[in-house]
Amino acid sequence: MDLILWRHAEAAPAREGQADEDRPLTSKGERQAQRMADWLNRRIAQSTKVIASPALRCQQTVAPLGRSAKRVAALAPGGTVEGLLAAAKWPDASEPVLVVGHQPTLGEVLSHLLGGREPSWAIKKGAVWWLRWREREGEDEPQLTVVAVQSPDLL
Repeated sequence: MDLILWRHAEAAPAREGQADEDRPLTSKGERQAQRMADWLNRRIAQSTKVIASPALRCQQTVAPLGRSAKRVAALAPGGTVEGLLAAAKWPDASEPVLVVGHQPTLGEVLSHLLGGREPSWAIKKGAVWWLRWREREGEDEPQLTVVAVQSPDLL
């Protein structure tokens, strides 16, 4: 199973009285989202399931991908590692899953899956971490590999 973690692109600071979930992308964030969506669309399978936080900045980040994205409350700010992995059906989903979400949850997922340690990993705004879980015939233990790490600033 492929699990692709995509942190939302750069968002504007909250205005007075504005809910965190209502923060839109900045113009820089819109460019980051477009570049990363173009990169992803050249690489991900058509069957990839896309799930995203209901926060506006995540919905705007995923929009340039041009694919249907399911809004998942468990991916909202303050979500948990367990909630994200359950929403993605990790590691048992039959198709790749692209998750659009927030820090620190995405970094905590990376830390949990790759290091088994408590400190959260930092993920740049708009960046993607692509992980693959696979079981190989003749091997006792499944393998978790990092397929790609990409920042929109390098596209």
